[in-house]
Amino acid sequence: MATRIDKEACREAYNLVRDDNTDINWASFKYDGSTIVPGGQGTDYEEFKRQCTDDARLFGFVRITTGDAMSKRAKFTLITWIGENVSGLQRAKISTDKTLVKDIVQNFAKEFMISDARELEEDYIREELKKAGGANYDAQAE
Repeated sequence: MATRIDKEACREAYNLVRDDNTDINWASFKYDGSTIVPGGQGTDYEEFKRQCTDDARLFGFVRITTGDAMSKRAKFTLITWIGENVSGLQRAKISTDKTLVKDIVQNFAKEFMISDARELEEDYIREELKKAGGANYDAQAE
């Protein structure tokens, strides 16, 4: 059966993360049968990480604050999580299903495909976003 996405519900979760007037800094999108639906949202990145279990496959849209002494700014990332115990067929399918998610989640600085929980560490994600972000004025402080 072809995968579908609940566009309206997923777009609503995406917009909450992008909205500067909310504290929501992540939203996940998971599978409910053959439909991708919002899987949760929150203000604590650790909550998002707890959803990334060995049996799960999901997408996360995350806001990370980056910057330096001169300026702070929000950067967004799309994370595709594939747990160690996910079957080969489901692993292959997630690549094509990601296009459905990208129809909604369109603005992000960097994309990650992760299956190792260590790569989910917030500091690692922040450093990768900083590298993708261009100018780093923190170097002047060194």
